[in-house]
Amino acid sequence: MSETLKKTLSLPKVVPAVAIRDVVMFPGMSLPLSVDRPKSVVAIEMALGAPGKYVLALSQKSAEVEDPKAQDIYQFGVLSEITQSLKMPDGSLKVFLQGLVRAKVEKLEFNDLSNTWFASVDYIEEQEDRSPVVQALMRKVLDEFDHYARVSRRIAVEGVSFLRQIEDPSKLADTIASNMVVKTEQRQEILEATGIKERLEKILKLITSEVEILGLEEKIHSKVRAQIEKNQKEYYLNEQMKAIQKELSQKDDFQKELDAIRAKIKKNGLPAAAKEAAEKEVDRLQKMAPFSPEATVSRTYLDWLVNMPWNQTTQDVLDLAAAKKVLDEDHFGLDKPKERILEYIAVSKLTEGLRGPVLCFVGPPGVGKTSLAKSIARAIGRKFVRMSLGGVRDESEIRGHRRTYIGSMPGRIIQGISKAKSSNPVFLLDEIDKMGSDWRGDPAAALLELLDPEQNKDFVDHFLDVPYDVSKVLFITTANSLSGIPNTLRDRLEIIDFSGYTDYEKHEIADHYLIPKQMKLHGLKPGSLAIAKEAVALMMREYVREAGVRNLDREVGTLCRKAAKKYVENGGQKISITAKNLHEYLGVPKYSNFATEENGVGIATGLAWTSVGGETLSIEAAKIPGKGQLILTGMLGNVMKESVRAALTYARSRGFGKGVNFDHTDFHIHFPEGAVPKDGPSAGITITSALVSLLSGLPVKKNLAMTGEVTITGRVLPVGGIKEKFLAAYREGVKTILFPHTNEKDVAELPEKVRQALRLIPVKHMDEVLPLALEGYRAPQAGKKTAVKKAVAKKAVGPKSAAQKTSARKAAPKTAPKAKTKTRAQAPARRAKKSVKKSTRR
Repeated sequence: MSETLKKTLSLPKVVPAVAIRDVVMFPGMSLPLSVDRPKSVVAIEMALGAPGKYVLALSQKSAEVEDPKAQDIYQFGVLSEITQSLKMPDGSLKVFLQGLVRAKVEKLEFNDLSNTWFASVDYIEEQEDRSPVVQALMRKVLDEFDHYARVSRRIAVEGVSFLRQIEDPSKLADTIASNMVVKTEQRQEILEATGIKERLEKILKLITSEVEILGLEEKIHSKVRAQIEKNQKEYYLNEQMKAIQKELSQKDDFQKELDAIRAKIKKNGLPAAAKEAAEKEVDRLQKMAPFSPEATVSRTYLDWLVNMPWNQTTQDVLDLAAAKKVLDEDHFGLDKPKERILEYIAVSKLTEGLRGPVLCFVGPPGVGKTSLAKSIARAIGRKFVRMSLGGVRDESEIRGHRRTYIGSMPGRIIQGISKAKSSNPVFLLDEIDKMGSDWRGDPAAALLELLDPEQNKDFVDHFLDVPYDVSKVLFITTANSLSGIPNTLRDRLEIIDFSGYTDYEKHEIADHYLIPKQMKLHGLKPGSLAIAKEAVALMMREYVREAGVRNLDREVGTLCRKAAKKYVENGGQKISITAKNLHEYLGVPKYSNFATEENGVGIATGLAWTSVGGETLSIEAAKIPGKGQLILTGMLGNVMKESVRAALTYARSRGFGKGVNFDHTDFHIHFPEGAVPKDGPSAGITITSALVSLLSGLPVKKNLAMTGEVTITGRVLPVGGIKEKFLAAYREGVKTILFPHTNEKDVAELPEKVRQALRLIPVKHMDEVLPLALEGYRAPQAGKKTAVKKAVAKKAVGPKSAAQKTSARKAAPKTAPKAKTKTRAQAPARRAKKSVKKSTRR
């Protein structure tokens, strides 16, 4: 019994079938296949689940048929083994098939239950034939295939030497047939030739025919090449004829192009300077060779110059009510920026000639700066253009490139105006605080002329080299921080602050904007998903910590995505998300509000300003035996290091730390989140409170945060970013805030809801801070009269409950009798130390 027969006896008689296009499978052939049709995917998956992983590869008669029937498939194929498979995200499969043996289809049936083809097959037993005739055919086929490979240039000649090592005539015939670039019908004919001699003869005939066709192609190619040379000669003669026609004043195509440019110059109504430059450039172009590089540069220049919207503007919609409606539709809150835009519309309606202001929206990411600019354009009926300045270092990006090389182009300002086809669009200069500068120039300096209302009427782009009036453009810039904007440029901008949203505002934005938008994006119809207000509140508290709503939008998208999956699985039942099951959708909470709960002995909470909003800042102080050194950790800047030294000097000068040998004690001040750089004077009173707490053993009160610069004499100086800091404290659940009294004017900018929720106490001196910050505090010098209690009561901002008044009354120091002063002053401290030790052990 032959090896082929032994092999076929062990193969299944009924196998899944897959139709393949544009290729014919041969025994011994490896074929990578991409399977994306549902029927074929099912067939592959069923084969993978069966022993042997066998599948019948049948070729389609026409590759254009997407859903082939039985009559569209050849009834002769190859049983193949799936050697590799890979499931793709879109549901398709990538597989490698290894051809095993020829198989003739006895019956091909489509199974409706499994949605795939099954074939009853009869395997072809190949008879070994090594007769002299077959050997001669093998040599002839190899010689002709070598010739075919050299002529076609599609097959590596080195591969022919590999074929000469094959001794099995059947394997040789199949290998050559699988490597020939011929039609599917011709390959299928070779596959169906079961006799070895017959198969070799067909291959020899096919190779000979292909070689003849390739020879004819080479002849045709030679003729075409000769024709091209002839055409080049004719082109040269035509150019001479054009020169003669020019002498005879006869118009050619180039002359017609010049006439069209001159007509555009008259039609578009260019200003005098631009018209003069355009006509001069047309005269220069007329003297150039039409296809020279200089002519290309000149054509590009004229295209930009002539097609600029010199006199094209959009009609402003100066309807206050309509504009307010559009702005409110797109954004919740942002009253100050909206009010400024409505003022601009009102003044424009009265003057009919107001130059566009240069607004600068400054605020953390995600508060709506860029999207508000789009809404402004929609509200006043203007075109909108956006240009990102983040990472721009080349001045030519603003002013354009000089016309000294072929690839020169106008600056992005002129490009944006040209693209808008209007000379008065709303032009957004995004991320103006993130520009750089290098040897190519300073883009910020280039913006000085552009954004100056007194100069931008005659803005000159290096490429156009003529003045262009951009005073009608409403420029809007955005930035996260003013520190990245040079002072000279900042002077030309009207700054509008975008502070962070409160929880109430985020609730409204989520309910009316974010949730409907994400539901629509994820295919969820109204009523199919319900998100409780308590769930939104919990999500903002435990999964989102930001001034804007960008991450909130992302988390809402996650909810909708997971809800969509559950909605499909449950057959369209309504999905309800509450505070109880929110964690099932969003996972483990990312944040926890414990910043001010950590306040204790040597631990205080401060407030910091960053470019992305306000943040709470924990400060820890500890003392250890040493040599009187001050150890600072937490990536501190120079200003913050000086604040720590000033705080320690104040604490020692006021007599705190009696019994502490400062010469043999090291003080370690640590600012957690050590990988984040920190600098600035705002943490002065917080550091001082932490040090005094450490030296006195009195814990810092819970739910208390503070901000302010401190001097070595204890004076509290003003700081910046009050609004952002207070919003961060409100977001973190802080109840009481101590801040410099000179910053009281900044409290008016806070939303009313925030002012009502926080107890805001302005302070002038550390003598006022310490009784408010430390539990059971008494002044270090017994018997000294203070007016802290009265000062605190007068300066507290915001409503006080009865409990708060009692707490403040207890916190104010009392004048102790002269007798037993030391014992009574130290008793609260000893009790506080014992309380702290017990709580620590617990």
